Amino acid sequence: MKKPSDLTKEELLAFVSDCAKNWLAHDGLWFLGVETAFGMEAAMKLDKEAWAKFTVIEAERIMQRLGMKAGGGIPALIEALGFRLYAFINEQEIGEVTASSCVFRMKKCRVQEARKRKGLPDFPCREIGIVEYSNFAEAIDPRIETECLVCPPDEHSGDTWCVWRFSIRG
Repeated sequence: MKKPSDLTKEELLAFVSDCAKNWLAHDGLWFLGVETAFGMEAAMKLDKEAWAKFTVIEAERIMQRLGMKAGGGIPALIEALGFRLYAFINEQEIGEVTASSCVFRMKKCRVQEARKRKGLPDFPCREIGIVEYSNFAEAIDPRIETECLVCPPDEHSGDTWCVWRFSIRG
């Protein structure tokens, strides 16, 4: 019987990707269940509450795994973003990097692209994304401010779903 410790590096990376897909599938099914039972407004409210807590837990676990201490600024945030579950299943890029800011782009979003394939409108994730990215960034470094430049329901380019700017306050 094979155990995770028996897997090759390539098999482990594929396993991590599968785990991220399973996590996202569960998140989507949970949201759909709440929306069906209680409506979109209730689903969005509860989803924001869940993301406000989950994203901090995710940031803290990433920092612990990487041996980071809070307060590492933009370099720490950039590194941590590469270890989020999303990073294993979405295409993202970070540019316009300075000592005090960076711009994060979600080039391919598994959630939005699945909706597109099903003929559904974009998921209006801006409101939830503000909570999610702000809390994640502040868990990495409390000085980091998060600004949403574009995110559905905003109009966006064909090659980017959302864009966020992270800056050190002050």
